[in-house]
Amino acid sequence: MHDKLLKFAQSIHDFNSAEIEMIRHYFEPVSYPKNTVIEEEGEVPKYLYYIVSGYMRLFHYNRNGDQVTTHINCPPGFFTSYSNFINQKKSEENVECITECELLRISKENLEAFTKLSSSMKNFSIHVFQESIIYHEERAKELSTLSAEQRYLEFLKTYPDIIQNVPVQYIASFLGMKPESLSRIRRKLIN
Repeated sequence: MHDKLLKFAQSIHDFNSAEIEMIRHYFEPVSYPKNTVIEEEGEVPKYLYYIVSGYMRLFHYNRNGDQVTTHINCPPGFFTSYSNFINQKKSEENVECITECELLRISKENLEAFTKLSSSMKNFSIHVFQESIIYHEERAKELSTLSAEQRYLEFLKTYPDIIQNVPVQYIASFLGMKPESLSRIRRKLIN
């Protein structure tokens, strides 16, 4: 499982053989069945996850008790409730494996220990967190400036695999619409 992470990490930064062994040491392989919440709201996120295979989402419950999906991810990618993980504060979001998932995880303490020992890991971690910030800024901009149909078309173009593997209600929620609205848009585009 580590080979996928190593390939991804080395595409961004150079790691020497000792650092490669540290990646193998610090990142623990875990697997979860589909529909498993692995980090619950009201708790401090314990891990940063690297997705080897599978699809994950972040979600919370709104005032009406409905689930609101705020993020969906697939390999290769890191996943957690980032600001809560970084600041070690209780999260208002749940981390769920939508499908069966193979993951590599690292705790905050181990990530900090690793980044102190390795400047490459420190630079790589900074890169990962910067990418997360950029992603969330772009997402906020899309939600506020694009129509529902434009958001769906952009999502379809950027993440075609997610469309095939994630339930429509999660995609609709992520795009800021009801499943019925997404179904109407999809029917319109097919016709």
